[in-house]
Amino acid sequence: MHAMQYEITLPADYDMGIIRKRVADKGRLLDAYPGLGLKAYLVRERGHEGSPVNQYAPFYLWRTAEGMNSFLWGPGFRGLSADFGRPAVRHWLGAGLAHGSGPARGAAPDAPATTATRHTVRLPEGADPAEAVEQALAGFPAHPALHTAAVAVDPYRWELLRFALWQGPAPDDAPGTRYQVLHLSRPELDRLPSGRHW
Repeated sequence: MHAMQYEITLPADYDMGIIRKRVADKGRLLDAYPGLGLKAYLVRERGHEGSPVNQYAPFYLWRTAEGMNSFLWGPGFRGLSADFGRPAVRHWLGAGLAHGSGPARGAAPDAPATTATRHTVRLPEGADPAEAVEQALAGFPAHPALHTAAVAVDPYRWELLRFALWQGPAPDDAPGTRYQVLHLSRPELDRLPSGRHW
């Protein structure tokens, strides 16, 4: 399993309706994409939920490296790069990654996730990354709005990432950057290896 995200920061006066229309028109194109666990089409809007920027920042959980490579070298990413410039792509390899299904996904599997949070922290020198992943997964609350959670480690920066999808508003005490979810493609979500169920 691989996690991946890129961020496209847009001008302060950018009409975010353009991004919303783009996702409405093209989001469904990945609803059956081979090798893709999920793609959350994320945005931040300046002044909303404390965001200082307008940003399009999709987050992916890939079930296979082949699916991820096919996307990155394919027409979809090529088109995005042509329209906005080629973004830097962060990715986390499967050895340091786990994912879990939250109560909201279990209670209503087809109900959409509407918000997301992403929190990153540097692992202390000498910390065991495997233990840090387990502790981070255990630290996700059994909150009724939690849809899906993922934990990953970037072994270059030794940075721990905690990502969560929520049905409805994210809890006030959920740490990290907050996003709106415009669309959720989840063709192979149920086939991702799971580290924990709440």
